[in-house]
Amino acid sequence: MPMARRAGKTAFIFLSFLFLIPFAVNAGVKEVKNMLKDIHWLGHDTFKITGEKVIYTDPFKIKKADSADIILITHEHYDHCSPEDVKKIQNANTVIVATADCAKKLSGKIKIVKPGDKINVEGIEIEAVPSYNTNKPFHVKERGWVGYIFTMKGQGIYIAGDTDYIPEMKNYKCDIALLPVSGTYVMTADEAVKAALDIKPKIAIPMHYGSIVGDKNDARKFAVGLKGKIEVVIMNEE
Repeated sequence: MPMARRAGKTAFIFLSFLFLIPFAVNAGVKEVKNMLKDIHWLGHDTFKITGEKVIYTDPFKIKKADSADIILITHEHYDHCSPEDVKKIQNANTVIVATADCAKKLSGKIKIVKPGDKINVEGIEIEAVPSYNTNKPFHVKERGWVGYIFTMKGQGIYIAGDTDYIPEMKNYKCDIALLPVSGTYVMTADEAVKAALDIKPKIAIPMHYGSIVGDKNDARKFAVGLKGKIEVVIMNEE
């Protein structure tokens, strides 16, 4: 083959590869967005996430009975570890993943975790990660409370729990980040923006507002802070 033809063919293949890259990236983003229909924010830090299993996080003020396969509880405060709300969604096979202080309040199938633990529950990979305050006394690091990173439908989901913006977040990897934004007990919206920029999810969802502290203005401020950088989805926005 003449040199000019070989060079032309190589250039064509290279350019074709470059054009394919955006499509591959966009395909990943599309899959993450498709996952949003399976994520239901029920207020505060409570989410119902469906996929291979039905997962609830920090059930609080549950309005109707349901059946959860897995319940993830981040720490023992009443608005996160609520035995009466757990019972509304618990069945004989439900697995509760929680810290040791939460386990004392609950019954059933319980797996106790601490920061750094990685477990597999019913085929779902779950990692417990640090969650604590840096400039307030409500959630001190020594308590060993957690957030969770788990995989559903191939997407990594991070539920932060009650935390401030902490150095460990630079090492968290996920596609969807559920982040507190209301301040007082957790990160402010501005601090949550910094957290999201460290974590680099494809989509960030604000939480921990509208129940005990904070309101939708915190969520909107968070969205404005990440505009053009990370897509923010405010759930139940009217």
